Amino acid sequence: MKGILGRKIGMTQVFDQEGRLIPVTVVEVTPNVVTQIKTKEKDGYEAIQLGFDTKREKLATKASIGITNKANTTPKRFFKEIRGVNVEDYTLGQELDVDIFERGEMVDVTGTTKGKGFQGVIKRHGQHRGPMGHGSHYHRRPGSMGTMRPMRVFKGKKLPGHMGTLTVTIQNLEIVKVDKENNVILVKGNIPGPKKSLVIIKSAVKNMGKVNERPELVSWVKEEVKEEPATETVENNVEAGENNE
Repeated sequence: MKGILGRKIGMTQVFDQEGRLIPVTVVEVTPNVVTQIKTKEKDGYEAIQLGFDTKREKLATKASIGITNKANTTPKRFFKEIRGVNVEDYTLGQELDVDIFERGEMVDVTGTTKGKGFQGVIKRHGQHRGPMGHGSHYHRRPGSMGTMRPMRVFKGKKLPGHMGTLTVTIQNLEIVKVDKENNVILVKGNIPGPKKSLVIIKSAVKNMGKVNERPELVSWVKEEVKEEPATETVENNVEAGENNE
């Protein structure tokens, strides 16, 4: 098991060398720092704590500053633990880059879904509306509250309420490209959360260590085409015409 923290940038599409279009999510992964190492002897379980996204010391709490000072790094905005790792492979203050994953590797991505606010049962649970005639008086209401006895609403009844902002994990996503130069990972498909939100990329639980063979991408970064000035070619043509005369 291995993992890293990143920030969702947005979605785009790329082409491989076989001409197939692949929808991908761009995740920016600046170097993560190992801020704590949990062991069974001291903490009762094994895990590493990663710090991501540097912020000003004025905005950090004293507790978080104490943690980052022990790791000899700057204050971090996010801290997350990754369990199931071999703690002997990590040291305090170690930096993890995008190259811990490779192209074609299967991963699980965790994020926080977009918040929708207070919503009714039609949008929140997908229920049907009532008749829209003028005499119906029942259009978008939640429906029956249950049986007559025991004169209460049972737990689990689908009602209006707060929608979104849930921690969701999408399993078995494939890494299309690892761009170490730009600190970017391209993940095939969509992942939960709005743009600029925190996401956690970990090894796939159901496909641990599986790596698919995928052809290289044509290019996912727009390259600038430099046009050569045409003055030299014009001068050469003039000289060639004079020599012919």
